[in-house]
Amino acid sequence: MPLDDRSAYFSELLRNLKVQPIDAYYTRCTSHWRELDYVPDYNKLYYICEGEGWVKIGNAEYSPGPGQLVFMPANVKQSYSVISDNTYEKYWCHFTATIGELDLFQWFDVPHCIDALQHERWKALFEELAALHADGAFLSRIREKAVLLELLSLLLTEAGTEIRVLPGRSSDVQRLDLIERYIEENLAEPVTLEQLAKHVHLHPNYLVRYFNKHFAVSPLKYMNRRRMQKARELLRSTSLSVKEVAERVGYADTNHFAKAFRRENSCSPTEYRLRGV
Repeated sequence: MPLDDRSAYFSELLRNLKVQPIDAYYTRCTSHWRELDYVPDYNKLYYICEGEGWVKIGNAEYSPGPGQLVFMPANVKQSYSVISDNTYEKYWCHFTATIGELDLFQWFDVPHCIDALQHERWKALFEELAALHADGAFLSRIREKAVLLELLSLLLTEAGTEIRVLPGRSSDVQRLDLIERYIEENLAEPVTLEQLAKHVHLHPNYLVRYFNKHFAVSPLKYMNRRRMQKARELLRSTSLSVKEVAERVGYADTNHFAKAFRRENSCSPTEYRLRGV
């Protein structure tokens, strides 16, 4: 299933993305670089600088060369090995990237081997990540995650149209699409948990667990978040009064809307509009 980045629920899912670097280095592989048929619980990303070698990811075999990226997702059987004395020199990192209870790449199928396009950018980011990983300063832990996010963003950008939603997630995508469309169509209405659960054919208790699993919030908090997103959009792009915006997003009481908006955005609706943000 092609990735439709216009779908609001993908954006909402990625709000909850958590990344954790595990290792990051630049190394030349030794003649003993070899492991067969193992399943890591972390993701791996290589940028090949020199040399040759062999990797197997699932049932697919590759012989990546200089200037290529190798992505090896968590929870997939893998193997790798040298094939000559001309072993790999490569930047590499191990990391986790989770959305709720699932790994990011249990949602999206990313090509395992692609040609890097921005070579200097890849090298600079990997060099910074490796230096930060070796630095014991506590602020380096924060910057380390930021650089890893940049690497993942670059990977997904360069993979482009080859990214697909995994077939095993199609039922979740359909359910999330159904939920998202229902919420969008009913932002102006006082929707209850029971109404939303009935619409998507789930028990209310299961729906709460489902939302906490994927979005880390309850269904009603998620709906309020979507109301605030819609309110910001209307304030930016229309001349509707604050009262009219409030009504469009389900608030009959303008004062109640203004208080909720301030809690979410640290400013009033009028101040938000005047800022032009």
